[in-house]
Amino acid sequence: MKKFDFIGAAKNIFEIESRVVLELSAQLNQSFVTLCEDALSCNGKLILMGIGKSGHVCQKIAATLSSTGTPSFFIHPTEAAHGDMGMIGKEDILLIFSNSGETQEIISILPALKRASKKLICVTGNNNSSIAKISDNAIEIKTSEEACTLDLAPTSSTTAAMALGDALAVSLLQARGFTKNDFAKSHPAGKLGKTLTVLVSDVMHSGAEMPLVNADALLSDALLEITNKSLGMTLVEENNSVVGIFTDGDLRRCIGNKMDINKTIIKDVMTRDFKSIESDDLAIHAAKTMEDNKIFTLVVFKANKGIGVVSMHDLLQSGIV
Repeated sequence: MKKFDFIGAAKNIFEIESRVVLELSAQLNQSFVTLCEDALSCNGKLILMGIGKSGHVCQKIAATLSSTGTPSFFIHPTEAAHGDMGMIGKEDILLIFSNSGETQEIISILPALKRASKKLICVTGNNNSSIAKISDNAIEIKTSEEACTLDLAPTSSTTAAMALGDALAVSLLQARGFTKNDFAKSHPAGKLGKTLTVLVSDVMHSGAEMPLVNADALLSDALLEITNKSLGMTLVEENNSVVGIFTDGDLRRCIGNKMDINKTIIKDVMTRDFKSIESDDLAIHAAKTMEDNKIFTLVVFKANKGIGVVSMHDLLQSGIV
């Protein structure tokens, strides 16, 4: 049996689906603008509805909308007919996806959906379909071909619908002036949320956890502080101000120069030109500063006063990097 060319088949599918998605640009018209304007002015929620593969697409679109500033959720048409219709409010807009526009499970409840909601909008492949004719706004997206060689499985058509949903969500995001901070509020537990919300002050070592010695301390005392605090370094303070740091690298240089740890004063061997960051900076900025300078710790300042230390290990533990 001849070995099947899986890579060749996959590439052909990519070409078909990318071509179908690009064809959407020429199909956009005022109906899409009206959808966006209605969504922006909506005082309720944008509720997505679809059956089968269209239903799966709707669930993804609803999730994207909700995370980018447009309150949205998915209702299954069958469940709507058996009680979930009560989730629809008078200020809500219904957005129905049906490639054929003849999905019977939706057609059977269209009158009830119109009464329950503020407006009914559909996305179909046929503006002469039953669903399109009864909708307040019908968006038509035609798919020139399915990627399925049998022309049976929804492939290009669902990809096109997904792309339209992304276009809707991101267009609304831009129109609202939705920011990274807004995005972080709806993603507090994920890594995206952490990089946008966790501050240096949230992960730094301060107070009793902060390694600190006086500038007149002996090198031996500094080594004890480094050992006790387990950060591989210590801050050096003079007149209540951090004036330097002493790290493992500085210690190696002292050993190479055969310095006596019981006679050497720490301020004579400390590093005065050290990298620092403000306590209210994002922790992800601390990670970038460390990576750019190939170092593993930063001195943390607040109002020109050294108040802590943040390490790469802290950022790894917190899930920032």
